[in-house]
Amino acid sequence: MKSIVLFASGSGSNVENIVHYFQNKTNVTITCVLTNKRDAKVIDRCNRLNISALYFNKNAFTKTDAVLKVLESFDPDLIVLAGFLWKIPENIIKTFPRKIINIHPALLPKYGGKGMYGDNVHTAVKENKETETGITIHYVNENYDEGAIIQQEKVEVYSKDTSEEIAKKVHNLEYEYFPKVIEKLLLTQ
Repeated sequence: MKSIVLFASGSGSNVENIVHYFQNKTNVTITCVLTNKRDAKVIDRCNRLNISALYFNKNAFTKTDAVLKVLESFDPDLIVLAGFLWKIPENIIKTFPRKIINIHPALLPKYGGKGMYGDNVHTAVKENKETETGITIHYVNENYDEGAIIQQEKVEVYSKDTSEEIAKKVHNLEYEYFPKVIEKLLLTQ
């Protein structure tokens, strides 16, 4: 049995999509969802989906080994950042090398780095008149959005597209490809 721990900061739509994808698969379990926001909507989704959720604060994450110890107790095969906005501390990265992945709503290296998430990315894509955008699934290292790329998927952007329409296209790619990449990584470990 392979196990996944998910990290999320927001609404948890990717978390829910991943949970639904794996719910009827007998070889993968979602152990827990960890969040850095006490009022994150992902907690409501976890309650509805009967998935454990744990909240932690910045001090527990960056100044102590508290979150690392929780992760070690779960011994996950993969740690998946599904809309998680904080940089992962070095102690966690070193303990779980090539076991932490992230999804970014752009074609890295474009539109990556601190502050480049969600609507900020889609607005930048629109303002720069890009003709394509997409998703990048990558390993996490000590720098924002600079880990080795696992897979990218593209979608066309038209001049008439609003940033909201661009976001919807990117979300559709996330929902289609992220669970499949997670499964592929688990099966090749």
